[in-house]
Amino acid sequence: MAYRGLLSGACVALALMAGAAQAASPAAQVRAWRQANEKAIVTDFVKLLSMPNVATTVSDVEKNAAYLQDLLKARGFTTQLLTAEPGTPPSVFGELKTPGAKRTVVFYAHYDGQPIGQKGWVTPPFTPSMRTALPEATPVDWQGATTPLDPSWRLYARSAGDDKGSVQAMLSALDALKAVGRKPTVNIKILWEGEEEQGSPHFAALVKKHKETLKGDLLIMGDGPMHQSGRQQINFGNRGITGFKTTVYGPLKPLHDGHYGSWAPSPTVMIASLVMSLRTDDGKILIPGFADDVTPVSEADKAALAALPPIEGELKTAMGLGRNIGGPRLADGYLAPTLNVRAIHGGDTGPDAANAIATEAEASFDVRLAPGMTPARVHQKVEDYLTAQGWKIVRDTPDLATRLANPKVVRLNWDEGDSIASKTPMDGPAAAAVAASIQRTRGEPVLKVPLVGASSGMAEIVNTLQAPMVGVSIANYDDNQHAANENLTLGSLWGGIEVYAGLLSDLSW
Repeated sequence: MAYRGLLSGACVALALMAGAAQAASPAAQVRAWRQANEKAIVTDFVKLLSMPNVATTVSDVEKNAAYLQDLLKARGFTTQLLTAEPGTPPSVFGELKTPGAKRTVVFYAHYDGQPIGQKGWVTPPFTPSMRTALPEATPVDWQGATTPLDPSWRLYARSAGDDKGSVQAMLSALDALKAVGRKPTVNIKILWEGEEEQGSPHFAALVKKHKETLKGDLLIMGDGPMHQSGRQQINFGNRGITGFKTTVYGPLKPLHDGHYGSWAPSPTVMIASLVMSLRTDDGKILIPGFADDVTPVSEADKAALAALPPIEGELKTAMGLGRNIGGPRLADGYLAPTLNVRAIHGGDTGPDAANAIATEAEASFDVRLAPGMTPARVHQKVEDYLTAQGWKIVRDTPDLATRLANPKVVRLNWDEGDSIASKTPMDGPAAAAVAASIQRTRGEPVLKVPLVGASSGMAEIVNTLQAPMVGVSIANYDDNQHAANENLTLGSLWGGIEVYAGLLSDLSW
């Protein structure tokens, strides 16, 4: 960020005016600062989003880490890059102590991103573009605007909402507080992970290795979208995840489906059969005992979910859905597991289509784990069930002897990097302090969600550090995370800056 340039003119005046008496929440002061510096904030955000950050490209991740480390140093943080072992993606750590502070808050986000190969990007994913909402996505000239930037405008780029938006909100909140003369009330530790989007395979080891460095009284997780109603929500955990890929095999070479279609088994049909043996169209998981380990839902969790505003009707309209699966309320499903089919492929379509039986077909899955479930137990249940269904499970491409000896062969490989669910109490003093701070910032009570449907490696850091965790999301719910045309509305960024400023300077328990 152009850190020094932002502390000029109007900002200095704001700082002088703020020196007299300060309200409990800095929201009004931070908003005035932001209104005077909108283009500078967006310029810096564009620079951050222009840096390629696909999680599996470690060299790009390392460049992002070095850049972010410099941004924190410019703001007075002591910093270091943390790794689990040489050659693994770094996490950026920064610490800023506040004289007299009694609490230390660890702010987490991740700066790595999903792959970018999805079809349909309106502009290249690392060429940020300001536009209106989809489907029009009309370009807007934000740099030439002579009035305040429209909060409904969206910045399109990979990681705009997931998760560099939270990173930018934190950086801008720090700038705003300095500009208006407000000091933090807590000691600040920042942990920005660099491999979340590949399943955090080294994050548990990293946290354990640097336990003393990372310890704090509260962990605030800055990942995920806001509630679909547009209201600010906080959450107290997320589901775990594990995933696997399957390949099934037919003939050694493609066969004319006229000559052999009534005799040779089709791997395309076989993969479809395998998929539907695992779950039904309405989402019911067919593996016996799959949810036996799930922790029963508490009355407090049921009450919190029941208090959420209904948004399902509006979501169906916005998403063009004629029905939903599972229960009638979206959030109720977050406390149960899901088995999702990420992709399925067999044969070809379009110009490559052929009237032939393919040689193999494949599908990939992810399982979202509810509290109480473990990846190891899920692996066992899935494999035992497929074996009982007559599948011979292999880990590599089967040889001829294996094919001839078994009527149904599936190559099954589990993803690297999985995690258990993370869940902390909703009624602790730290959680109450977060809710109160955001309420003062937003001017209305926050929505409390016991668990969100997404997954992360948060259980590792929560369990290792023995600290409560509260998730504070700022991205718009329709930010297209993990998909083409990921975006963040300016209004979400502006609100996020105010929320983070409040958590930094208006948080005590």
